[in-house]
Amino acid sequence: MDARRAGEIISRWPEEAREAAQLVIKQYGEPHEVTPTRLQWNAVGPWKRVIATEVFFDHAFPAPHTDSVEGVLDYRVPVEKVTELAAFDGSVVVERTAGEISARCHDEQANFLALNLAHEIATGARTVESAREHYAREFLDARRHEPTPYMQELRFSPGGSTADPDVRVLSDGDLERAVSEGENKGGG
Repeated sequence: MDARRAGEIISRWPEEAREAAQLVIKQYGEPHEVTPTRLQWNAVGPWKRVIATEVFFDHAFPAPHTDSVEGVLDYRVPVEKVTELAAFDGSVVVERTAGEISARCHDEQANFLALNLAHEIATGARTVESAREHYAREFLDARRHEPTPYMQELRFSPGGSTADPDVRVLSDGDLERAVSEGENKGGG
C-alpha cells in the first residue's frame, strides 16, 4: 500500500488506536510501511522501528490506558533479568534471539519511560519495585506538568551486537541420526 494513505487507513481504526497513530505521524511523518492494520516507521529518532497498530490493549499499570504504539530498540537483556522485566511492565517485551527490547504504550514518551526503567532493571541499577514506583511518580508528574526526564528521551545508548542466537546443543551427527531413525520408521 502507498504510505501516503496512512491517514485514510487509520480513519477506519478505533479512536484509541487512531489517536496514538496520529501522534507518531505528527512526530515522524508518513510511515515507511502501511497495511490496513499496521503502520511502521524504520530507523526514526532513536528507534529501530516504531509500529502503530489498529489493535490496542487495555493496560492498568500505572493507571488505565490503552497500548497501541510500540517502540523497538536493539538491546541485549541478560537472560537472568527477563523475568524481572516481565514483572515490571507487561508492555515491555524482550526478543532475545533478535536482540531487541520494545515497549508498547499510547505514545513515545511513555515508551521512553518504560524502556529507561527497563534498562535500569537490566543493568541492576534499580529493582522492579523501585522502577514501578518511579514510573507511577513520573506518570503523575506528566499530568502535573512537572519535569519528566525519563519521558523526554532515552537515557542510554541502544545498539551494538545485541542478537543472542543461544547455544547449540545438537550436533550435525545428532540431526543426521534422527533423520535416519525417522526414515527407518517409515516417516520419510
